[in-house]
Amino acid sequence: MIPHEVITISRHFMEQQRKFPDATGELTGLLNDLTLAAKLIARDVRKAGLVNILGLTGSENVHGERVTKLDEYANRVLVEILGRGGNVCVMGSEEAHNILQIPHGYPYGKYVFLFDPLDGSSNIDANATIGTIFSVHRRITPDGGPGSLEDCLQPGYKQVCAGYILYGSSTMFVYTAGQGVHGFTYDPSCGDFLLSHEDIKIPRRGKYYSINEGNYHSWEEPMKRYVDYLKETDKASGRPYGLRYIGSLVADAHRTLIYGGVFLYPGSVKKPEGKLRLLYEASPLSMVIENAGGKSITGKQRILEVQPTDLHQRTPLIIGSPEEVELAEKFLNGTHS
Repeated sequence: MIPHEVITISRHFMEQQRKFPDATGELTGLLNDLTLAAKLIARDVRKAGLVNILGLTGSENVHGERVTKLDEYANRVLVEILGRGGNVCVMGSEEAHNILQIPHGYPYGKYVFLFDPLDGSSNIDANATIGTIFSVHRRITPDGGPGSLEDCLQPGYKQVCAGYILYGSSTMFVYTAGQGVHGFTYDPSCGDFLLSHEDIKIPRRGKYYSINEGNYHSWEEPMKRYVDYLKETDKASGRPYGLRYIGSLVADAHRTLIYGGVFLYPGSVKKPEGKLRLLYEASPLSMVIENAGGKSITGKQRILEVQPTDLHQRTPLIIGSPEEVELAEKFLNGTHS
């Protein structure tokens, strides 16, 4: 007998849709397509070592990074399923140089789909948590035809939906459409995602910081001072903080969302723009964190207010509990006493 409180992800999408009388169902359709893609990717992540899809393809992506076989597979699954669903007019992938048009013969929808198909893929062979990050915008070009680069280059505050899928000890689908942040855990016994984390709220403070300290000597001085401060002993302020760093952005961001604290990937003296991609990583994760009550900044401005000028634009990222991000901001602008 199925307990009455069990809520599947498709039922949740429909219940959210009913809150908006003028909803057309296209966003619900897009999310249902994404759920199917997540199941297929999760299936092959679990058996990656058995079907010869671990390791490198021998090619590089647009960022000069080596492409893994599973990267390539995840990208293909998302493009084929979302591109044929009739809800999307154009797509952008971290793995592709240019925008991705809808295949010939399929209808054009009113949404733009941007994604990192497999964040953290360098950790695949170590069996660490990896994930898919996604962002959805409404198109700004006229309906009925293909989308354009203009549709993709929108600031984060215009996102209508964003989230990520984690492939780890369990598979989780976490998303927000501006009405709270909700998490669903995949149950293999019934083949569906079930609501497991309703209306997630990030703690206002945390006791962990997450950063690649191997880059310490490349940081600007304010960032060094901030991290040094976190490591000092001071019982009254709860220091020192604990360091937690996986090296998979989606996993580090999820842990920060659940437990609080701060994740940082700053720019360096030589590369002040940082490493993370604005459209595929920083912007969607920032929408999730902000809808859970957190904050996300570049160090100089709110991530969601950055106007993209390039499909693969990079940005520094400081994201997490509101009080922790505010403290980091004070160090960076020189106002911390």
